[in-house]
Amino acid sequence: MTKYEYIWLDGYEPEANLRSKVKVTDGEPPEWSFDGSSTLQAEGGSSDCILIPVEQYENPTNEGSLVMCQVQTGEHETHPSNSRAAADAVVSDEWWFGFEQEYFLTNPDGTILGWEDGTPDRPQGEYYCAVGASNVKGREISDAHLDACLDAGIELTGTNAEVALGQWEYQCFGKGIKAADDLWVSRYLLYKVAEEFGVSVNIHPKPKTGDWNGSGMHTNFSNEEMRTAGSEELFSSMCEKLGEVHKEGISLYGSDNDMRLTGLHETQSIDTFSYGVSDRGASIRIPIYTVEHDWNGYLEDRRPASNADPYKIVAHIVGTLTS
Repeated sequence: MTKYEYIWLDGYEPEANLRSKVKVTDGEPPEWSFDGSSTLQAEGGSSDCILIPVEQYENPTNEGSLVMCQVQTGEHETHPSNSRAAADAVVSDEWWFGFEQEYFLTNPDGTILGWEDGTPDRPQGEYYCAVGASNVKGREISDAHLDACLDAGIELTGTNAEVALGQWEYQCFGKGIKAADDLWVSRYLLYKVAEEFGVSVNIHPKPKTGDWNGSGMHTNFSNEEMRTAGSEELFSSMCEKLGEVHKEGISLYGSDNDMRLTGLHETQSIDTFSYGVSDRGASIRIPIYTVEHDWNGYLEDRRPASNADPYKIVAHIVGTLTS
């Protein structure tokens, strides 16, 4: 008998929540029904929805496997909340993605770690990539999460303390639709690891107003042409294409993002689109790596919020650049 921990996205808006339940069975994980009326995915009179396994991972916190699923209706049709299906239709393994997931760690009462007595007496900046108990809060959680993801087979490429006290980031790399699967499962593991420490995770893009950075999920991306046969013209044309559908992109890049994309704190204004080499105040940054490698490399979309759905992000980027 094998223990399978099924993971899926519910029907809540504006952002879906992660849900899970455990099944013990012989063989491979089967399709499995659940009560969609409890997750805003069905009415009580016809409440069955179906979990369709799409990706398996070693379970680093328990025996058995983690199973990422997408949701179908009881009639085996794609559920309206299933953002993965649309992304899977357009995203091939030629496309590589690197997500920079930022987040705050909070106490059960919602206060940020290190903010229990109010706003820190030092401004942001000193906490970035810092060391020492007065500069960093929650390192043991970040470290445990990194180990859990690596044990699960998720390619986290790094972590760091961010510019605000109690704020962290990790970088998650993947290819094709699995990149977005991996990001969702890495979030799931972050919540579970934090749970073991009695701590919560806040991925709102601006949990603290004032002179404090928000949390984003900068999305780095490339395809084969960008990596091996690039040119300044190619990268500029891609940026221009994304700029033409800027409003559409913003609508898919997470809720409350207007609180973060203000033109301050290394962001461009939400109403403006721009791109530039090494410009962290732009909507799209062209990394200096790309320029120094004869315009072979990648782009960084700096607009996605920390609470954005990676399925929607990759579908928008690839759909725009291949249309």
